[in-house]
Amino acid sequence: MKRASITTAAVLMTAITPALAEEPISEAEVLAAQKGWCEALVEISATNAKSGPAAAKALAESVIDSAYAYQMGPVLFKPTLAVNPQTFRTTRAGALSYFVGGDPAYPNDSGFALNDWTKCEIDNAAVFIAGDSASTMGKVHFTDKDGNVTTVDKTWQYVKDDAGQLRIVVHHSSLEYAG
Repeated sequence: MKRASITTAAVLMTAITPALAEEPISEAEVLAAQKGWCEALVEISATNAKSGPAAAKALAESVIDSAYAYQMGPVLFKPTLAVNPQTFRTTRAGALSYFVGGDPAYPNDSGFALNDWTKCEIDNAAVFIAGDSASTMGKVHFTDKDGNVTTVDKTWQYVKDDAGQLRIVVHHSSLEYAG
């Protein structure tokens, strides 16, 4: 009798628990997504230098649409150099403005992705994976055309969309504490 109740409870819990993605996120997928984000940032910068702001904006739109989860809902994006009252960029328009500037609704944005970045490296402190969600925390090092390196503390959280592609749902970035 007791065994039947446990089995029945397990079946009921399975029926009411939302299913995770068929394939859990792997660490290799997370590392590939981070590498792709870095490569895209450098490419946006290079595109701006070679072809101008309109081409860089078009590329940034494509990157945002493929890497972030704005089509799924608000993304919890706190960019490195964003200030109040526009500290958080929960919309695609806010993210785009942060990366390439030019949006009068965000007058303080000059375009972080347009800073002549030539290199971007991830240095994870840890990667935490739980089924169809993964979080990372660590340092990201950006190198500009003059060899200057800017390091930020960065946290990302990823989920898989219905097609099995990783999407950024949390992106928090801040300058290192200088004490």
